[in-house]
Amino acid sequence: MSEIKIDQLGNNNGLKKSLKSRHVTMISLGGTIGTGLFLASGGAIAQAGPGGALLAYALIGVMVYFLMTSLGEMAAYMPTSGSFSTYATKFVDPALGFALGWNYWYNWAITIAAEIAAVSLIMKYWFPDSSSMLWTILFIVVVLSFNLASVKAFGEAEYWFAMIKVATVIVFIIVSFLMIFGILGGNDPVGFTNFFKDDAPFNGGFLALFGIFLAAGFSFQGTEMLGVTAGETDDPGKNIPKAVRSVFWRILLFYIFAIGAIGLLIPYTDSRLLSEDIATSPFTLVFENLGVAFAASVMNAIILTAMLSAGNSGLYAASRMLYQLAVDGKAPKLFMKVTSRGIPMYALLATLAVGSLAFLASFFGDGVVYIWLLNASGMSGFIAWLGIAISHYRFRRAYVAQGNSLSDLPYVSKFFPFGPLFAFALCMIVVLGQNYMAFMGGTIDWYGVVVSYIGLPLFAALWFGYKFKHKTKIVPLQDCDLSNK
Repeated sequence: MSEIKIDQLGNNNGLKKSLKSRHVTMISLGGTIGTGLFLASGGAIAQAGPGGALLAYALIGVMVYFLMTSLGEMAAYMPTSGSFSTYATKFVDPALGFALGWNYWYNWAITIAAEIAAVSLIMKYWFPDSSSMLWTILFIVVVLSFNLASVKAFGEAEYWFAMIKVATVIVFIIVSFLMIFGILGGNDPVGFTNFFKDDAPFNGGFLALFGIFLAAGFSFQGTEMLGVTAGETDDPGKNIPKAVRSVFWRILLFYIFAIGAIGLLIPYTDSRLLSEDIATSPFTLVFENLGVAFAASVMNAIILTAMLSAGNSGLYAASRMLYQLAVDGKAPKLFMKVTSRGIPMYALLATLAVGSLAFLASFFGDGVVYIWLLNASGMSGFIAWLGIAISHYRFRRAYVAQGNSLSDLPYVSKFFPFGPLFAFALCMIVVLGQNYMAFMGGTIDWYGVVVSYIGLPLFAALWFGYKFKHKTKIVPLQDCDLSNK
C-alpha cells in the first residue's frame, strides 16, 4: 500500500480534491432524506396533526438553513475535512475542537452499527429465513468497497444512492397532489378535508408540537456533512456556496410538500400512521391507494438504499474527521496516513471496526450495551450544530477584528449575527428538551434522564479533560488563526 506523507503544517495534501458540486449537494441531501421522512413522518402527523408537523419541520428547517449558511461561510473560506472541529480549535478553544471532533467521529461510528442492524431487518422482509450475518458481511463489504476505491467513486455512489431517494420523494409529491385534486386514483378530490378534520390542523396542543419539534431535528441531521466534504471538494470557494444555496431549499421543499401531502391524503386519526412498519409507511399507503402493486416491496427497496447511503456517507464522514484529528495532533498519527488514491485507510478501518464491534454488542446481554452506545450518540448531531453556531460567531468577529473585509470572503452569510445566535438558541432548546417528560409528573424519572442526556456529560468529559491536560484557553479574537492554507 503506497502512502503519501502529510506535511508538518497539517494541510490536506494527502486527500484528493475530486468532489464536484453535484456530489457535495447530494451527499448533504442524501444524508438527510431517510427513515425520518419515509417512516417517522406519519407518527409526527398523528401526534401533532398535519399543521403541527408542518410547523415543527419548518422551524427546524429554518434553523438548519442558518447553520448551513454559517458552515458554508467558513468551509468556502477554509476548506478542511475537520470542519467544525478545526474551526472550533482555531476560533474558540482547542479543547472544544477536540471534543467536537471525537464526539462527531463516535456518533457516525455508532450510526454505522445501527445501519448494519437495520439492513439485516430489511433483508429479512424478503428473506425471513436467511442469516443476519450474511447481510451484515455484505453490507460491510459494499460500504467499505465504495470508500476504499477513491473519493470520486464514493461521491458517485452517494450521488446515485441519494438520487433514488430524491426521485422517490418527487414522484410521491406529484402523485399525491394529483390524487388530492382527483386527477389520479379514481376518487373525488380530497382537498383540505383531512387537513381540518376533528382537532386538526393542530392536535395535542403545545406539548405535542414541541415533541415533534424535537424529533424533526433528528430528520435533518446529516446536512453538516457539507463541511466535512469541503476538504476534498474541487474549487470549494465556488462549489460549497452553490451547495449551501441548493441543499436547504431542496430539503425544505421535499419535507414540507411531502408532509403536507400525507396530511391531506391520510387523516391524522388513522392508527396506521403511528406504526413505523414499512407496510404502513405513509409512502406505502399512498402508493397502495393509487393501485401500485408491491408498494411495500418497492418502499422496502428504497429504504434499503437509504440505509446503504447512510452507512456509506457515515463511514466517509467519520474517517475524514478521524484523519483530520490526527493531522491536528488530537488523534494517533497512524490515522494521518493515506493511500495513493487519497484514502485515509487506517482511519477508515478503525471506524468500521468500532461500528462492527458496537453491532456485535447487540447480541450480548439483551443488547443493553448496544442500547447505551446508541443513547450516548443520540445528541451528537445537535452538539455538532451548536459547535457550528459558536464557531461561526467567533470566526466572523475575529475576521472583522483583524481588519479583513467581508467582500474578500468567497461566501458571506447574510444573517450574521442573528443566524448563528438564533440557531444556537433553538438548538439548545432541542438539546435540553430531549426528555422534558422525565421532569414532569411530580417525581423525576432519573433513569429516563440518564438515558436521554448521557451524551452531554460524555462530551463535557472530553472537553474539560483536554482543557485540564493541555491548559487551553479561549482564543482571543486577535489571535484566531485565519490562515486558510
